[in-house]
Amino acid sequence: MFDDAAACAFMPPSAWEETPVSSELRGLAVREISAVLPGRADDLARLQLIADDGAHVIAVVGKYNHGKSSLLNELLGQQAFAVSDKRETVALAHRVEHGVRWLDAPGLDADVASEDDRRAFEALWLHADIRLFVHAAKEGELDARERALLTELLADSERSARQTLCVLTQADQVEDDGELATIRTALQAQCDGTVWHDVSSTRHCKGQEGGKALLVERSGIPALRALLETALDQVPQARTHEATLLSDEIRVALDEHRAAQAALLDSLCTKQQTQRAAFDRGLKAVIDKSAVDVETMLDALGTDHTIVPDTAKDRYASTAGKRERAHIQIAYSRACIAIDGFLVGHGVMELPSEQRTTASSINSVMIAVLGISVKFRKDLRQMFCEAAGHERLLTNFTHYYELSAARTAIAQHIVDVRAALTAVDSALSALKTLVARP
Repeated sequence: MFDDAAACAFMPPSAWEETPVSSELRGLAVREISAVLPGRADDLARLQLIADDGAHVIAVVGKYNHGKSSLLNELLGQQAFAVSDKRETVALAHRVEHGVRWLDAPGLDADVASEDDRRAFEALWLHADIRLFVHAAKEGELDARERALLTELLADSERSARQTLCVLTQADQVEDDGELATIRTALQAQCDGTVWHDVSSTRHCKGQEGGKALLVERSGIPALRALLETALDQVPQARTHEATLLSDEIRVALDEHRAAQAALLDSLCTKQQTQRAAFDRGLKAVIDKSAVDVETMLDALGTDHTIVPDTAKDRYASTAGKRERAHIQIAYSRACIAIDGFLVGHGVMELPSEQRTTASSINSVMIAVLGISVKFRKDLRQMFCEAAGHERLLTNFTHYYELSAARTAIAQHIVDVRAALTAVDSALSALKTLVARP
């Protein structure tokens, strides 16, 4: 793998991953699952990369001017990455050699939330199978950001089996081996359990140029190469572990989401049915009582004077017909008040927007069903006391109840939850596609 004479070809990011026929299906699967679990988008992207089984990836990360690019060049045996005293790596530089992809991420000095920061995130958390965490020996202890990142990487290594190797660069720039040992001890104390590998790219380069085998050996580069060879051999097993871990976690998350949506659907349907049953009982009770009151009043009236028309001379006089029609209107109004009070309590007041007219005063459910007034006994009796009229009131008021804002809201909520359940089922099926072998 580390043949100094081997040719390395640059590849654009768009060509990093091969695109077998099944890769498109995996992309669709990722989108389906992400729609349900947007918080797992990064894990899904990583899972897709593992499933596509591309080249093994080694990513190097550290602050700029800590020797990252120089280290990569010495490991590869050629000037593959730009080296400068100023901040040089501001994108995700990459190189491919012998089936291994090397990534030189932007330094930890990149601005938070910048493009550099995103590229560094991609290198470490999306692409990398092995992370080389680089720190310059001359800097002494880790700063707060370095320590936080290394702690995260080590925790992830425990969880996912992705390997993190700590490299102490520029070892030739400290006074002696004793000082180097002191620095190494301090770094190990900062992150308990870390093992630091001392290297000097300068020594390795000089040793190579001068044919000095001892200087090459003392540079630590050959030992790091051997360590990376062993680490690369472990990548397939680590990927299998990580893919199983991620797919199991995502499957559990989907199952939990489905259970929550199913419980919500059950709760909404129960609420919908309970509300309807309470409305049906209440509406029947208030209409039944109104019917009894109306019938009692009508039966007590005796001779029907409403059918006798008033004459011109009766325009300003009190007649039996006028008095009886007033009684009928009062009975009608009392029934309306009772029914309206019940309907208002259930949110049934205004007509649906498509039924409204420019005369806002008549845009009410009560007027739509009962009209404005009743003048004759037979009309009042038909409306409240006869079976057909009684049933018409129940049917029409129930119709408008189902069109009320609260009822349409819960009905839409049920539709949305059912759609969410369908999406979860599709996501579970998509997960099988995502983790299937090519």
